[in-house]
Amino acid sequence: MQKLKEWFASLQARERIAVSVAAVLVAAMVIYVMGLAPFYRSVNKMEASFTERKADLAWMMSNADNVRMLAASRPQMTPTGESLVVLVDRTAREAGLGDSLTNQTPTGPDGIKVNLQDATFDMLMVWLNGLHVGQGIAIQSATINRASKSGLVNVSLELTRAGG
Repeated sequence: MQKLKEWFASLQARERIAVSVAAVLVAAMVIYVMGLAPFYRSVNKMEASFTERKADLAWMMSNADNVRMLAASRPQMTPTGESLVVLVDRTAREAGLGDSLTNQTPTGPDGIKVNLQDATFDMLMVWLNGLHVGQGIAIQSATINRASKSGLVNVSLELTRAGG
């Protein structure tokens, strides 16, 4: 540090002013690059995030009535108290899948394995949704394979009653 002071003292007055101004400019640039620029980037990111979240909130608020209406129109779960074997058989027939139902094997008081052959995929999905929404039946595992005809599937399901 002493050598630096000696060097600075050996400079002419104009050179000392130039070096001092350059030092101040370098210090200001270091402060900006190391401190202020990251701060400003962070503030800009937060402003963008805030704007995005504000837009999301506005969208949610504008769709809140639709969500309430859909929730109110959703069919409520009305378990029938039937055994799963009877329930699966009855609802499959009602859904138009009676001829496809090939095997049902209970796996306990609240579980059943079901096989369907050449079932219409769309009907299967509607039936499974009805079991879930209307009866509280959940799919534990499912294997769905294409059948020989377009739109038909071979299915192996393991179903359980909610709370089981």
